[in-house]
Amino acid sequence: MTEEKIERYADLLLAYCMEVKAGERLLVSTTTLAEPLVNELYRQCQQQGVVMDVLFDFEKKQSYFNTYAHEAQARYVSETFLRAMQEFECYLVIRAPYLQSTAALASPEIAAIAAQARKPANDLYFQRTATRELKRNLCQFPTAQGAKDAGMTLEEYTQFVENACFLTEENPADQWRQVRANQQHIVDKLNSCTQFTYTGPGFSISFNTTGRTWINSDGKTNMPSGEVYTSPVEDSVNGNIRFSFPSIYQGFALEDVELTVKDGLITAWTCKNDAHVLDEVFAIPGARRFGEAAIGTNYRINRITKNILYDEKIGGSVHMAIGQSYLQAGGKNSSAIHWDMISDMKQGGQIHADGELVYENGKFLF
Repeated sequence: MTEEKIERYADLLLAYCMEVKAGERLLVSTTTLAEPLVNELYRQCQQQGVVMDVLFDFEKKQSYFNTYAHEAQARYVSETFLRAMQEFECYLVIRAPYLQSTAALASPEIAAIAAQARKPANDLYFQRTATRELKRNLCQFPTAQGAKDAGMTLEEYTQFVENACFLTEENPADQWRQVRANQQHIVDKLNSCTQFTYTGPGFSISFNTTGRTWINSDGKTNMPSGEVYTSPVEDSVNGNIRFSFPSIYQGFALEDVELTVKDGLITAWTCKNDAHVLDEVFAIPGARRFGEAAIGTNYRINRITKNILYDEKIGGSVHMAIGQSYLQAGGKNSSAIHWDMISDMKQGGQIHADGELVYENGKFLF
């Protein structure tokens, strides 16, 4: 990214996404590859009277943890992270992945210990972000791994990121305000209904949203955004769903994941490769129920990049997430995992709301 685009990006994240104010505290979590953006964020924070701290991940950290981690390490939670979840006003996660070698999962025992250790901090995160007591955002900094996953050159991928975030515009925040306005009529309609069915090639899944809220995702919590989402009533989900896009989990790309659901509980699962990943994930408490149902509305994102932050927003797609619900949507499922899986709806996909056809072939009909 050019210096101008980085400056524009930092301003968008601070002023629009998190609405950071003088005297507030911001924790930034990222890798060392995002240092250019971190530098600019820090400069702007100092000019605005904002306190900023940074947690940097290094290249081999996750790989070494998954391969070698011992119990004491798995039980450790960064004191800076814990304090930020307890007290800070703002939290920014910048994805900036390193080039990866062969993927490996931590042992189930170590993964369970780590998940349990982080649960108090994660619970605070979900509680405080639900009310925006903790203003958080998740974004991407272009790296070689991101470009490789997307099947692009780094230059192409950088342009893709810039375009999806409106960084090509002089005032990106104005563009995101327009996205918010455009999506409001969608959530107004969906919030007037309670029974939904997603259908597509080889699947049909229904859920109820009584007492739940569809939320207009306008860049405040994800950058880029462009989706509407809710948390379905936990025991109301029934049917089956096939996710036509790769489902990415800790370096694994699972193809054609299909889930069968009875009264909210996922009873069976299949995929074309690395099925052991599903077996291990569904052993996590709360993972066999859905925490989210959503519809992607960002038509600037028109291809798969194997990056859920972008792929779940693809215009003409739907996604559902297993695990943790969104408290702000009224969800009640609790889990250490929240894993989004996506299906293309542009080839015959439909959504019915209270029996009315409201969406077909990737487009709303109202």
